[in-house]
Amino acid sequence: MKAYYISDTGKVRTHNEDSVMIVKNLSGEYLMVVADGMGGHKAGEIASSIVVNGLTDKFKNMESIGEKDGAVNWIRQNVNELNDAIFKYTDEFPESKGMGTTLVLSVITKEYILFGNVGDSSGFVVKNHELYKVTKDHTLVNLLVETGELTKEEAKNHPRKNVLMRALGANNPIDVDIFDVEKNCDAILLCSDGLTNMLTKNQIEKVLNSDLSVEERIVKLIKKSNLRGGTDNVSIAYLEKESGE
Repeated sequence: MKAYYISDTGKVRTHNEDSVMIVKNLSGEYLMVVADGMGGHKAGEIASSIVVNGLTDKFKNMESIGEKDGAVNWIRQNVNELNDAIFKYTDEFPESKGMGTTLVLSVITKEYILFGNVGDSSGFVVKNHELYKVTKDHTLVNLLVETGELTKEEAKNHPRKNVLMRALGANNPIDVDIFDVEKNCDAILLCSDGLTNMLTKNQIEKVLNSDLSVEERIVKLIKKSNLRGGTDNVSIAYLEKESGE
């Protein structure tokens, strides 16, 4: 496996509220996490780091995450515990009230691949040089598309397209969508909406399919999103199988 993760402030924001990490546990299983924080007074950074650091600290010290059912329970339980931690933080520091974060994660073992999602950060698999979105965005416009009140085209430029229906720090308890993914994919890409709002699926695919190294490709995605405006923080976690894996 080749892994790389990166976070960039972008061209407009003054500080970075995203957090991103990829870690391995003692059995060589992987956890990838991206969180996009929100809230003033640097509260978004705190919310996203509580979640990313909390999950990765627990995962990397485990012998193994075990069978699939146990992994699903581990994700749900730990995300809810970290959601509680965000609420406790806002109780202790009232000036951070309103802080929250999205979350997209993936657990990769020899037997299975799971994705977990809250909010509008995205999880994709790459298969035969094509990018397939696994997660569903918990946004107002996505809900309106599902109910037939908006078309997908109308949703793209809707003035309220960033309104979240679900986020850590906003709902308690928190419901995490879990996706069981075919394990014969070629790569996994997790990102904050700073990437998907700036680049189309085809533009991302073109970079991922280039002959550059993993690190060079991911850095190029950041640069391209900044060239197109860089209106938000951008975070990417990417894991690619090597030939024979």
